[in-house]
Amino acid sequence: MNQENIKILKANENHHYYAQIIVDEMESSAKARGTGIAKRSPEYIKQKMSEGKAIIAHTEDGTWVGFCYIETWDGDYVANSGLIVSPPFRKSGVAKSIKENIFKLSREMYPNAKIFGLTTGLAVMKINSDLGYEPVTYSELTPDEKFWGGCKSCVNYDILMMKERKNCLCTAMLFDPKDKTPVEEVKEEFKENKEIYDRFMKIKQLKLLKPFMKKNKVMKSTVGLRRIASQITEFI
Repeated sequence: MNQENIKILKANENHHYYAQIIVDEMESSAKARGTGIAKRSPEYIKQKMSEGKAIIAHTEDGTWVGFCYIETWDGDYVANSGLIVSPPFRKSGVAKSIKENIFKLSREMYPNAKIFGLTTGLAVMKINSDLGYEPVTYSELTPDEKFWGGCKSCVNYDILMMKERKNCLCTAMLFDPKDKTPVEEVKEEFKENKEIYDRFMKIKQLKLLKPFMKKNKVMKSTVGLRRIASQITEFI
């Protein structure tokens, strides 16, 4: 898909009419991959647009392409949340462009804040590492109850609580402005350990899902679990 016809810009009130489309696609994609996200209403998406805390992508003729917004907690932590790309434009590189723009906007608005994200996909881990994010434990994320409360609408919330919010299917990544590690060094480290990260994520997903599969008697073999784990990817 040629990105030359796609506009990526900071959202505002003029983009409110995309809100319902964005919310619907977020929900549809979450169901399709068998995982979950914190549900947002069209009103909430509009609020982010009006506050100038969102990046939107659309074609020159107005076709919606993608979206991402900024979430904050006490100004100390920032998350680039709700990254979603319309199905026809996935695998085109537009997700990376949106992430780069929302990251830049976050740094401009909150230069001293730590920027973090949660993902179940290696592709998003790659994008994040290119920006300087590094994998971290959940204990290094914000302790704000509002953030963790947002996980309640995720289908994996029971797993999160079972692990006392110390682990879940998502991998946590963090950009700390006080960390002076060169971005190129972070990118190279991820490149060298990409296969290890991929293996680790799959093993973690299998390990965390297995008790629930046994409990509900949905799957009786490791093969079935592996199939589920392989489907847990970001729709970008």
